[in-house]
Amino acid sequence: MKAYGIAIHGGAGTIRPQDMTAELKAAYEEALSEALNAGYMILEGGGSSLEAVVASTAALEDHILFNAGRGSVFTKTGGHEMDASVMEGSTLMAGAVAGVKQVKNPVELALAVMKYSDHVFLSGDGAQDFALEQGIPLVAERYFFSQFRYEQWKAVRDSDLYMLDHSSKAVEEMMKDKKFGTVGAVACDSAGNIAAATSTGGMTNKKYGRIGDTPIPGIGTYANNKTCAISCTGHGELFIRAVAAYDVSALMEYKQLDLAAAMDEVVMKKLKNINGEGGMIGIDAEANISMVFNSEGMYRAMQDSRGNREVAIFRG
Repeated sequence: MKAYGIAIHGGAGTIRPQDMTAELKAAYEEALSEALNAGYMILEGGGSSLEAVVASTAALEDHILFNAGRGSVFTKTGGHEMDASVMEGSTLMAGAVAGVKQVKNPVELALAVMKYSDHVFLSGDGAQDFALEQGIPLVAERYFFSQFRYEQWKAVRDSDLYMLDHSSKAVEEMMKDKKFGTVGAVACDSAGNIAAATSTGGMTNKKYGRIGDTPIPGIGTYANNKTCAISCTGHGELFIRAVAAYDVSALMEYKQLDLAAAMDEVVMKKLKNINGEGGMIGIDAEANISMVFNSEGMYRAMQDSRGNREVAIFRG
């Protein structure tokens, strides 16, 4: 039996120890640990990497602390629009959804698109219709309400400003204090198959039906057994321009870089050169894991069958 493992993230950005109470830090660490356990238990029981990444990502979607699923931020119109994607490395099959509303777990809808449709990417009303057809759980809009997110939106709803996931300070401070609210997971199972999943609630006060990197295969999510599985979190527009997730795979395939070196090249050089802030988690078919970010922090966790386990938020 091969080594197996999983890594998860809950977003990256200006995340500093001095800005977080001990209670909030403990809450984030507990949420990350629970989501990590949800996926790792599947791997430990012989389940697939695809099952594991969906389970961990859904657990993060269910937690109000993270900007995905239940904790999604408010759009310009005061609603919620969510994006998600999944990909498995053994077949290069992928599924993605964008701009969905009332879907409790968008990552499960993305999985259904991959498994039960002839398509890769569905959006808006069409994705919603497919969710109903597939029996994907829908919830009332109030499920996504949190006072914290509402206060964030209220600070900018009468302006043309949009904001990334952030703390509720004065608007000027919030624009500096960036947190990129995305969740995701990557895993390698005992058969050596890898998979990735990513989910987000997008940007506070976003309009025009904006879609970021999260649901785009090869950008925010990618998996290929020959190279790696990647889930990204950051300023989506810059990750799109960098073709971030696939670029890691390309560096491994065509330049023979290992996972850590390829991720470092993309996050610490290519993205930084275009002012792209954020990070990514990655795994290869040998269950080697890397978690790289160029921001001040990234909510992250990992565990593998070699006995390694980490739950972390800050740098260092």
